[in-house]
Amino acid sequence: MARPIWTGVISFGLVSVPVALVPATQEHEVSFHQFEQGTGDRIRYRRFNERTGKEVDFADIVKGADVGGGQYVMVDPEELEQIAPGRSRSLDIHRFVDLDEIDPIHYQKAYYLEPGSDDTVKTYALLRDALADANRAAIATLVMRGREYLAAIRPHDEVLVLETMYFADEVRDPRAVLDRFPGHVPVRREELRMARQLVDSMTGEWDPDEYHDSFTDRIHELIDAKAAGEELVPAEEPPAVTHVTDLMEVLRQSVESARKRRGERARSRQRGSDR
Repeated sequence: MARPIWTGVISFGLVSVPVALVPATQEHEVSFHQFEQGTGDRIRYRRFNERTGKEVDFADIVKGADVGGGQYVMVDPEELEQIAPGRSRSLDIHRFVDLDEIDPIHYQKAYYLEPGSDDTVKTYALLRDALADANRAAIATLVMRGREYLAAIRPHDEVLVLETMYFADEVRDPRAVLDRFPGHVPVRREELRMARQLVDSMTGEWDPDEYHDSFTDRIHELIDAKAAGEELVPAEEPPAVTHVTDLMEVLRQSVESARKRRGERARSRQRGSDR
């Protein structure tokens, strides 16, 4: 079982529910070590005092904030705890919002909320079911690992999921960071109709099990091939850029191809059900 990374209490109104926070996701990227090129020598990182050159134990390292002029203010974990007593164990619900109103760009990382004890399972379930019935999310804040998080708590299957979120000022304005902001671009009615047909022909139900990390698979194949002294067949080149003059024809071919694939999948499912 996964270990909780945070334990505390959900508070809404006068109701308090002990909970534990458990990561809901795990990444499966390949872990690489670093070596000096042309050798088998590992690269290591060490924390050292830039004045003395001596290595420093992690336990002896404190945080310092730059206040300008080469001056720093040192802050230790105990002082961070003192400025918000109790906050590090409280998950405060501020309001409930329609789940569909939250733009997914604000979501950061998902965690499962686990009831803190057998005695509080019913209260936990009551909050979960009330949110599900109303299609609402609870907007809350919590302090974890030395910083405050905005969070959305929503029902998922039979549990509650907490999504840490970016604050509004942490989401960049696309107009400020994009060199080419598309804005309004005039398109022909026929182009829009054909593009909509392509979207419709590729539309289906969301099934996350249909997708997997094929790039990580290729990395494992590369490692296995090199370990065996073999060469890996290179992947296909990316598709060529579609030019505006070719747009209608490419859209038409895309619609025909998508419809053909959909028909093949339907026939495959039919053959499977007939067995």
